[in-house]
Amino acid sequence: MTTTPYTIGPLSCAPGERAEGLIPVGTSSYGVELGIPLLVVNGATPGPVLCVDAGVHGDEYDGQETVRRIVAETDPESLRGTLVGIPCMNTAAFEAASRVSGLDHANLNRIFPGDADGSYSLRLAATFVAQVVPAIDALIDLHTGGTYGEIAPLTIVQGGFEELAMPIGLAAGHQLIWKGGKWGGTVRHPALAAGKPAITIEVGGATYREAHVEAHADSVRNIMRQLGMIDGEVALRETYTEVSGTFARATAGGFFLDHVAPGDECKAGDLLATIVDHYGHTVEEVRAPQDGIVLWQRRIRTVRPGDEVVIFGQVHGEIRP
Repeated sequence: MTTTPYTIGPLSCAPGERAEGLIPVGTSSYGVELGIPLLVVNGATPGPVLCVDAGVHGDEYDGQETVRRIVAETDPESLRGTLVGIPCMNTAAFEAASRVSGLDHANLNRIFPGDADGSYSLRLAATFVAQVVPAIDALIDLHTGGTYGEIAPLTIVQGGFEELAMPIGLAAGHQLIWKGGKWGGTVRHPALAAGKPAITIEVGGATYREAHVEAHADSVRNIMRQLGMIDGEVALRETYTEVSGTFARATAGGFFLDHVAPGDECKAGDLLATIVDHYGHTVEEVRAPQDGIVLWQRRIRTVRPGDEVVIFGQVHGEIRP
């Protein structure tokens, strides 16, 4: 047994113990301290440090409950290594029940590595990079489709970092592997840049569901087995499907009607959704640009010009472990 406490931010946790607390980032206008809430389980036996975060978008709830449950069920006496849980990274967005912060309206998952002298969200991102990333060995970033949509179960492994991140990406267990994500500034980027495996896992959305919490929890447990943190055989699929995503946006406003569901396969030209006006007239049709898979489907019925309505997945082939 190691006699060295684990330290992250202001928290210190002895081997075989638990700790919880806040990495401070700022103070609200009504005097409440704001920051990153942490739950730590430090195993009695040395091993890797895994961080599991959720709530980067405040309206994505399933992952937040997953983090609390995984931490609660983890026995520090049998754990090898340290589990760091961040149940709600973006508390300002959670308070606003929104994808973006209620303080500065920023999308936290597009602004990493942040700016220590910027607005609250930029400071939050910079604090994570400065105090969390150096204290961990691997990162699992839990997401859903949010209140605006629902996403098929999938794992995002950042393009260019496959060798580093693919092992835990496959252990997440989902059939679909999205290699890429051309957008930058996500929470996984600073961890990958520091040479630490990091993935994003997407499941569900539209509303909170216990099935989505359990799906996230199964992924985290299997990755912990893969990292040697807990006992048990690692479950891997024989093959995985590599996809990339194209965001379809509405050109007209109206009422959104979907004709498919996340995970559905479709052929080029298939009708995925229609947008109608208040009289029931079709003002726009959304069709599959090619053969592929529906990755994300809008669930909020109000559509404005430019709103995302579907993420369409192009299949690039198989991945074998």
